[in-house]
Amino acid sequence: MRVWDLPPSILCRQHLLGQHREIHAIWSILVNDRWGYRNHPEVRRWEGRLSSLWWRHFRTAIEMRRRGYKHNSTLPAAGVFGSGVPQRAFINTVAEQKVLLKAKGCDCKINLVEERKEP
Repeated sequence: MRVWDLPPSILCRQHLLGQHREIHAIWSILVNDRWGYRNHPEVRRWEGRLSSLWWRHFRTAIEMRRRGYKHNSTLPAAGVFGSGVPQRAFINTVAEQKVLLKAKGCDCKINLVEERKEP
């Protein structure tokens, strides 16, 4: 289970579509109070951060449409609660995520990600 903290535009097809599925899974677990994977670190980092997860989905969906994919699975904006501040409780830092993606040997455009200082 993985939601990358990288721009959706640099993700290869596999990771972009995988992230989209994971966002929906996490959303369902949190909104519907499901217990499967409830204690997974990726789910727990989005607790109380549904608006941030909503925005991550929104940006992912925009990239999907830009690439010509049909996107028909919106998340409801009404009733979204929690902080809109980007999540800072990384499972892996952005730098570590770049290393992980590079090691996968996929078509992700890791070199296009600007280095940013993390708090």
